[in-house]
Parts: sequence; structure tokens; C-alpha cells
Amino acid sequence: MTTVESPAGEVEDPAGGFPAGPDRGEVVLPEEVLADLAGQLAERARAGEPVALTGPGGLLTGLIGQVLQAGLAAELGGHLDGGEGGAGNRRNGSSPKILNTEVGPVRVAVPRDRAGSFDPVLVPKQARRSDGLDAVIISLYAKGMSVRDIARHIRQTTGVDLSHDTISRVTDTALDQMREWQARPLEPFYPVIYIDALVAKVRDGSAVRNKAVNIAVGIDTEGAKHVLGIWVATAEGAKAWAQALAQLRNRGLEEVLFCCCDGLNGLGEEITTAWPSSTVQTCTVHLIRRSLSYASYNDRKAMAAALRAIYTACDADAAYAALADFSGTALGKKYPAAVAVWERAWDRFTPFLEFGPALRKVLYTTNAIESFNREMRKVLKTRTQFPNDDAVVKTLWLAILDTEEKRAEQRAKQAGKPANERTGAPRLIEGHVTQGWHEAWGEMAARWPERFAGRW
Repeated sequence: MTTVESPAGEVEDPAGGFPAGPDRGEVVLPEEVLADLAGQLAERARAGEPVALTGPGGLLTGLIGQVLQAGLAAELGGHLDGGEGGAGNRRNGSSPKILNTEVGPVRVAVPRDRAGSFDPVLVPKQARRSDGLDAVIISLYAKGMSVRDIARHIRQTTGVDLSHDTISRVTDTALDQMREWQARPLEPFYPVIYIDALVAKVRDGSAVRNKAVNIAVGIDTEGAKHVLGIWVATAEGAKAWAQALAQLRNRGLEEVLFCCCDGLNGLGEEITTAWPSSTVQTCTVHLIRRSLSYASYNDRKAMAAALRAIYTACDADAAYAALADFSGTALGKKYPAAVAVWERAWDRFTPFLEFGPALRKVLYTTNAIESFNREMRKVLKTRTQFPNDDAVVKTLWLAILDTEEKRAEQRAKQAGKPANERTGAPRLIEGHVTQGWHEAWGEMAARWPERFAGRW
């Protein structure tokens, strides 16, 4: 993964903020070489010739070719001076090669030795693309571009013509890392997890179907959020979630205090099957949205204000009284289906009302995952369809890395400034600390001291 250097000289891992090692510095060309290049550039400009920096025949393409050619000659010289390949080993011509790079195709002549023992490092044998071009392909894929769009973009910007199979193979190099991430061991205790689903269009045989993309986000004991897993299912349902929750248990997640979800039928039972002592909390925002969907546009603002008395009540009895009052109002009588939404979800809605304000803020909504889902929907909407389930998970995983890297760059630019002057974006999800977590943690520890023993 690409690292980002802060103005202070520290290198940050975009996904987690870990040190990534010292900067290797930049290659500085001699001034005489720069002067010669500047002269050529000025001469071509005066002659009215088009001056291209990248692509076939571009200035940077030619410069890279010259630098690589000189580096290969130096490599072979060191190889022969070191006595590699036996006594009498010497140069033996060269082989022409085109190396596709992020600035365009570069032509080089790879030198050979008579013994055949020379293995260049700058342009390895069998290499057809630079690492930089592979990084560009993966970055474009992470932003939701299709294989065909990437091929067209690379051809238009660099003049490099890559096949669709080549681009697919480049992006598939992330599959092993993605699967390792998907199967990584988890902490045994996550106080709170949020689960929700997105929709992606995936090719299934000769048809394209809408499939559910189930996502679980957990808050660890330090209050940091983590994506625990991404699973693609034929449809969003309790059975699909049962398999996902079982996988979380198999990866080491033994205990969950609260699981916040959208109230899907049968989901609560599957959660308590996986973690019998867990409390299932239906997202209040989902209930509000479902209620408002029955109201006309002109009545929605008034209904939202009336419903507020229900989910801000001091306890479950007061909330029930507020619901009864709402059902007796003109809005409640006009939209009885909105009242029924709360009645059906009552047992899963009321648990958070037993706790203090700090814990209520953590539990009453799945907004902690909704903001993350909003970013992921942008990626899913960019692609009209995905060829298979792995492509969906791979794209979302790369999108997480790409977004976290972008935000790390923004934070690095603000390094050294006072906290109140920093405008860098926080982490999207990975490692983002939940606001008010210490107060919520204190409430949970006071409520269940036996379950929090040894977790301080």
C-alpha cells in the first residue's frame, strides 16, 4: 500500500496510521542532463512541434527510457566486475523490450551476458508493466471504474494498450490480500456491532440480479470502529446473516453486548443464537424513515417532530405513553400504518431506553455504519454490474483502502497545526474513535461489572 509522508517527515500508513519506514528519497538528475533536456524542449517548442510529456514519444517517456537504459548497463557492469557467471564472462548484445509504465510505453534494450547469468532488477525478466502502472490500475478499480473503462482511460492518457484480461489479472492480485483480511482473527469481545446491507448488481449466469452486500462494523473496547466483514448473498435475509454471524464467531468473536440492526424479520433470533447474552437494538432512524414513508410530503415534518417524543422518552413506559398520545392525534389517525411500525418493533426498540444519554447516542442508530455505507454506495453506483461476488467484495475492500489513504493524505497536510485549525478528514471507518465512547464505556462497565472484569 502507498504510504504518505507528512510535512514533519513522518510516514503514515493510510489505513491505520502505523509507521511505514523511512523515506527512500528522490532520484536527482545531474544539472547538465537537465540543461540538455531543457534545451531540446525549448528547441522543439520554437520549431512549432507538439511537445508531449507522456505517451508514445513523450518527453518523460524518453527520459525514463534513457535512465533505465543507463541503469541496466550499470547493473550488467557490476555483475561482470563481480565475476558472476565465471571467468571470461562478458557482454553479449541486448534484447529489445517495451515496458508499459504510468507515463506511456518505454523502449529499452535489455543487455545480456554470455553466461546467461545476468538477472536485471530494474527491468526484471518477463516484466511487461511497471509497478506504478499496476498501482494506477488498482486505484482506478477501487474508485468503481470497470475493466473496460480502465483500459480506455489508460489508452487515452498514456498510449498503453492493455487487454481486459491483463487488467483483470492486475486487480486479481488483491484477491489474496482481500481474502486474508476477510478471514483475519477478531478480538473476542466487541461491546457494540452494527450490521446493515447494501445492494449491488451482479451477473448470475445470463442475467444480472440484485444481490445483498451484508456489512458488519464493530466498536472495540477502545471505541475504535472496524469493518469486521463483507459478505455477498442472493438476498438480504436472516439465513444469509446467520452464515455471516457464524463466521464472525469462528474468527474469534465470542461476546457482543449490543447488536444494532434495521429490524429485518428473523434477524434478532439469529443474533441471539450466535451470542445468547447479546441485546438486539433496532435502529431508531430506520423506524423513523419507515414511519415517514407512509406520510405525505406536507405531513412529514410535523410527524417527525411528533415521533421525537417517543425515542427521547426517559424510559419504556414514557415512550409507550408517547406512542399512545401520537396514535390519538390527527396524524396518528390519518396514518395508522406509521403507528404500527413502532408497535411491531417495540420489543427490539425499547432496550436502549434503559440506559443513560452517552450509551443511548451509541445505540439508538446505525448511523456509524450509514456514513460508511454512503461512501460504498458511490462505488457500487459507478459500476453498472459486477461479474461475480468476489468482484464486489474486492472492489469495496479496495475502496476502503483508497478512501482511508486519501484521508490520511489530508491529515498529513495538517500535521503540525493546532488541533482547532486542522481541517483534515477523519478516518472513514477503520480506527475512527466513537464520539463519547468513554462515557458510554463507563455506563456499560457500571451496569455489567462481571462482564467487564479484566477488560480495563
